[in-house]
Amino acid sequence: MDMMMLGQALGVLSFALGVASFLQKDDKRLKQLMLLMNINHSIHFFLIGAMTSAVSVALGAGRTAMSMKTSSPWVAALFVAALVGVSSQWAQAWYDWLAVAGASCGTVGLFCLTGIKMRLALLSGSLCWLTNNLIVGSIGGVLLESLAICVNLSTIYALHKINRIDSHSAVLDSEKACANC
Repeated sequence: MDMMMLGQALGVLSFALGVASFLQKDDKRLKQLMLLMNINHSIHFFLIGAMTSAVSVALGAGRTAMSMKTSSPWVAALFVAALVGVSSQWAQAWYDWLAVAGASCGTVGLFCLTGIKMRLALLSGSLCWLTNNLIVGSIGGVLLESLAICVNLSTIYALHKINRIDSHSAVLDSEKACANC
């Protein structure tokens, strides 16, 4: 099996890991699966010769691991600065910066946001990554981001419904309490 075939096979594995991560309603489990996906996806991009993407995803793996320990906006800013600094050494075309933009959206989402807002930031990053993957020829990446967008939208909708039901229950509980006064 040549490097390109192996790389594309790992891209399909990234697709499966990504789907599993975006189906998670628990933020911690989402981040754990994203970490595995990032490590695998970095190797995938390296094998298909997309170095800026490989570097961005490798930093994304570190970012995802760190986001499980802290939610500091300062740490997010450091990772975004590292993404820009390191990627500037590898970027050769305008589209290489799509990977940086996608990883930066993910960084802000994972460090600074939770719930629906976090998933909206991840969705924005997925749109950047989808465009990048189409350009660099990442089959698994295109599948991953296409489905991640759909699954993420579905999860956002489900979380919105849960939040709406919880808000409605809180209103009913307060009306009951007032009726008992």
